[in-house]
Amino acid sequence: MEPLSFVLADPVSRAFAAGMIIAPLIGTLGVFAALKRMALFGEGIGHASLAGVAVAVIGGVSALPVALAWGLCIAYAMYRLERSTRLPSDTILAILFTTSMAVGIVLFGALGGAQDFEALEEALFGSILSVGGGDLALTALAALGIGAWVIHARRSLTFLSLSQESAAVSGVNVRLHTLLLYLSLAAAIVFGVKLVGLILVSALLIIPSAAARQVARTFRGTLIMTVLLSELAMILGLFASIRFDLPSGAPIVLAASGLFAACAIVGRVRGS
Repeated sequence: MEPLSFVLADPVSRAFAAGMIIAPLIGTLGVFAALKRMALFGEGIGHASLAGVAVAVIGGVSALPVALAWGLCIAYAMYRLERSTRLPSDTILAILFTTSMAVGIVLFGALGGAQDFEALEEALFGSILSVGGGDLALTALAALGIGAWVIHARRSLTFLSLSQESAAVSGVNVRLHTLLLYLSLAAAIVFGVKLVGLILVSALLIIPSAAARQVARTFRGTLIMTVLLSELAMILGLFASIRFDLPSGAPIVLAASGLFAACAIVGRVRGS
């Protein structure tokens, strides 16, 4: 059997492939999100995606594409509202994600079937072993596109994350890059919901980059360490999930937290 055919046919192989693709992408975006003080963005988009999952269940279609479209709409709405109102970003995000989550809860409550509650459980806690071939292909294509853009725009993203004023002075198209950053974060977070669930997905955005900052001495080093730590947390968490028959979310996040603790100790010892 060819390697690609094996990956597509085997649920465990699909799970590892999806995890190894999306975890470093979320972690890398998390570096820029942390600089821009957008740590809660991941939690907001993750919770908002519940409505997309509910709509997909009602329509009898795959949840990932619908949740992705919903998440992108929420990100775009946040971008527009930031520019058309005087409300702070965190207030806008809270309004959007609580409203979306309420829609999702109402829809799931109206359905009430056993299969519908199984879909709700997967959305809340993650079920990476349920990643299908189509989900994996969509994840890979999105990661390729977002990753290429991040590499191309890394200098502009760095300026933008530090200060919009300095970014504008440096010739960065602030509006375009802000919108693309919001959309990229939303897409990556929705894919992450499949891995760890909407309750814990923000951990993938926050913890690896925070751990990397404890030991890295340069911004480039932070990006590289974030990718490595994201991959390692995913591997350790998935092994634990499969070994102990647990939902995938909690073991992955606990692995990331353990790596953060180790990096914090190393950073303190090295700095003392």
